[in-house]
Amino acid sequence: MQKIASLTSHPLYDVAGTRLIEQQMAGELAPHTLMQRAGFSVARLALALAPHARCIWIACGPGNNGGDGFEAALHLHQWGKSVVVTWTGIPLGKAEPPLDAQASRQRALTAGVVVASKPPPDFDLCIDALLGIGAVLDPARLGSALMQEWLDVMECSPALRLSVDVPTGLNADTGAPSFKTTTKYIANNAYAACANRLFTLSLLTLKPGLFTASGRDCAGEVWIDHLGASLAHPADQAFTAEPCAWLLGADRTCQTSRAQAAHASHKGSFGDVAVIGGESSVSTHMTGAALLAASAALHAGAGRVFVALLGNAPGLHVDTEQPEFMFRSPDALDMANQVIVCGCGGGQSVASILPKVLSTAKRLVLDADALNVIAADPQLQIQLKARHGRGYSTVLTPHPLEAARLISSSAAAVQANRLNTAVQLAERFSCVVVLKGSGTIVTGPAQLAWINPTGNALLSTAGTGDVLAGLMGAYLARGQSSLEAAHNAVFEHGRRVDTWAASRPGMALTASRLARWQAA
Repeated sequence: MQKIASLTSHPLYDVAGTRLIEQQMAGELAPHTLMQRAGFSVARLALALAPHARCIWIACGPGNNGGDGFEAALHLHQWGKSVVVTWTGIPLGKAEPPLDAQASRQRALTAGVVVASKPPPDFDLCIDALLGIGAVLDPARLGSALMQEWLDVMECSPALRLSVDVPTGLNADTGAPSFKTTTKYIANNAYAACANRLFTLSLLTLKPGLFTASGRDCAGEVWIDHLGASLAHPADQAFTAEPCAWLLGADRTCQTSRAQAAHASHKGSFGDVAVIGGESSVSTHMTGAALLAASAALHAGAGRVFVALLGNAPGLHVDTEQPEFMFRSPDALDMANQVIVCGCGGGQSVASILPKVLSTAKRLVLDADALNVIAADPQLQIQLKARHGRGYSTVLTPHPLEAARLISSSAAAVQANRLNTAVQLAERFSCVVVLKGSGTIVTGPAQLAWINPTGNALLSTAGTGDVLAGLMGAYLARGQSSLEAAHNAVFEHGRRVDTWAASRPGMALTASRLARWQAA
């Protein structure tokens, strides 16, 4: 068993892959072995999380997830803990529970585990063993009202909460919740997660839904027990299931610094980044977006940073706060030999320069308004897709609404299946895609997706996306591939706010400070 941290990359398996591994293991082990291992693991973690708990409440559902809960109750009871189990029972007209679940329930009852009709009035730890990876909490489903009632009790309680495999109602593949999708519910879970009250023990495999969309808020701190399966290195294991994605770790990223470069280096050794955006007109002034991206590129180590502002209002000729910036008109840029970051605060003015950018820039990051303009122009979409065939590197950095526009969908549909959307975008435009949001997703054409574990709600402020685009530009300027630059940028972007939050709890972080902040 281990806690999932951001140091190491981990393979992620969807429900279908997990089921296949489960079937293969069950065929090689004595009956009931997997559930016994799962229940023992849940009990061990429960005891570690709340060693002095006076009362532990375990809410068990009708299937195998409930069987894991009964098995955990048996061990905790035998270890001298006060345990109360509530069981949904078997919904009328439904089949009997799986044989393993029946056996675990009977073992617990025989051992004297208390089964009650409602939760105890006071408990220090609650264990959610209601529904696992194969079920959703559908209001029309028999027994769902009772489960929802118990989930409400858990939500309102200050006690620690441990979910077995996945939090009840969370889609293990997508991270979309199937219950109470109100802002209040997610906010309450997020508060509990931040307060270190939410835990999830993922069994056999890690599931992608735990790390993206609503998964991080619902799951809290994630632990894994492979139950004897060797899945750390999928290529070395005997199971036929393949990961559907990977969780990004520090071992996959490379945060090189100038201190590690050769002494004979010069500014040309670190590449040029040119930021095109910052539309300024009589009524609109978005100069700050371009300057934020430029600042991030500069402080991430780009050798030279150029800024090309758009619009018809008089522009800047020097930034007294950062005089290192070199201001140029867009037409004066050497796009073929610079990394171009295009779209940050670009407004509609970016439309006039995009054809040249798409045809000339060999290394390109497209963000914000550049994506919106491309989404509305089929000819630009053709140009964008053609870049891959010419050997040009392109990274798209949409947030959910921008992604939705690019595939003629809605932000809600994007959030309902973030992995699928990122893959769809990468294939449609033959680009590396960075789908921003909780659990940012990075993928490329014919590539497995990677989910980034770093970052927190401090990124929910204007300008942080511009900073990410600038970081990506700096890493591309160092000679990294599009996929490497995307991995490094999203990981570092999130790591900075995680470090800030840990060292300055409760203190806001502006985008301008994020651009300059160097996490230790």
